[in-house]
Amino acid sequence: MGTRSSRLAVLLAIVPAVVIGCRQEQESPVELPTVRLAVVAGAEHGGRPYSTPMTQEVTTTPPWQGDADGTGQALITVNLGQREICWETSVSNITLPATASHIHKAEPGIRGPIVVPLSPPGSGGTANGCASGLDPALVKDILTNPEAYYVNVHTSDFQAGAVRGQLGN
Repeated sequence: MGTRSSRLAVLLAIVPAVVIGCRQEQESPVELPTVRLAVVAGAEHGGRPYSTPMTQEVTTTPPWQGDADGTGQALITVNLGQREICWETSVSNITLPATASHIHKAEPGIRGPIVVPLSPPGSGGTANGCASGLDPALVKDILTNPEAYYVNVHTSDFQAGAVRGQLGN
């Protein structure tokens, strides 16, 4: 029995030492590099983004030709839950500051009614903002049928529209 007791005493002395020796040491915190993301105006609200290039506005109904060398880009974010549409537009090779900018409802090649006014690009060629409190039926229709809507930018020399881009493209 004495041998068993001595073995037990040895184990009781060794096991805590082994357990303590196996314990992981805590490392000091490591500073990680910061990741920066581009944030679109209104992006914190979520929504479905649409990006469309804008080129010379040309319509057959009624006949119209906008600025032949005008170009641009529109990023439109549509959020049904917020009843909100946000935009970032940039244009070049058109007369600036622009006089107006809108989202219209119409198929390609047709001029349609204004459904959402946007802020026009200023002298630097860019604009951004959000329109809130919109009719939920309109917002839902834009989400369901984006190809039936377009963004355009108007200028003093192309009052019916200098550049245009269909949302569904």
